[in-house]
Amino acid sequence: MQIIYAMHQSGSEDLEKEEKFLFSSLESIQDLYLIVVSTLIEIKKKEEVFLEKASKKHLATAEDLKPNRKFIANKVLQFLEDNNSISIALENRKINNWSQNDDLILIILDEIKKSAIYQNYLADTSSSFEADKKFVTDIFTELIASNEKLYDYLEDFRITWVDDIPLVNTSLLKQLKHIEEHNEKSFSVLPLYKDAEDKDFARDLFRKTVLNENDLAKEYIDRTPNWDPERISEVDTIMLKMAICEFLKFPSIPIKVTINEYLEIAKEYATPKSSIFINGILDNLVKDFQKTDKLKKTGRGLM
Repeated sequence: MQIIYAMHQSGSEDLEKEEKFLFSSLESIQDLYLIVVSTLIEIKKKEEVFLEKASKKHLATAEDLKPNRKFIANKVLQFLEDNNSISIALENRKINNWSQNDDLILIILDEIKKSAIYQNYLADTSSSFEADKKFVTDIFTELIASNEKLYDYLEDFRITWVDDIPLVNTSLLKQLKHIEEHNEKSFSVLPLYKDAEDKDFARDLFRKTVLNENDLAKEYIDRTPNWDPERISEVDTIMLKMAICEFLKFPSIPIKVTINEYLEIAKEYATPKSSIFINGILDNLVKDFQKTDKLKKTGRGLM
């Protein structure tokens, strides 16, 4: 939707160029994911360096010489640092953001150390993998995923990530909660696409919508008598075209799935009335398509 909108705004008709940008934007989501994962690893490393330097101070205190090492000994943070899947992905994608921006890691680390979550964790003399996991998920939720400075950095690094940050944070949190002790396979870097068909769908939906925009628009123009076509927002028209494209050109996608998907997108990106407008148009279209046998859905429960 965003790529098609950008094409309209720029007047671009270079389908190949815009398609490359589409996949470049999609592939960068994994870089975002790896940067966020590496944040957890880097804060542990920075604390290790801090404790090492403190112990070598000329006038080192008793605390400097014998610090509470529970944070850097956290089994889940160590698990992430040792995880081959993460290490290989960071190397392959050349993710080294924190070697160049360690000041942000130090800021995040300082905020963690000042938090009640951290203080309570260090004060607890008991130790368990589950307690370590809860601590990591808590600091990730409360102090990393919600960190405004980190958010600003990621937004400045790549503007297209603004909409992807919540998705990445939610996915990573779910993964952290499912890490199992002594089971490296319980955490692996998430693949960008579920399978080849998943990637093909992105390409096909983009192409079929762009190449058939005029025909797709004809399907809803006559069904908006109470709406001035010039006053219907461009985002709304793009969503309608994409939804109609799914109705007519993607037989394996259930009608309800398409409608629900675009209603959710409308709530997120369009005007307050858009979801009502789009729902009404799509609902009437489906009824008409069914009467004229225009819908060719395959599989059980797809109508």
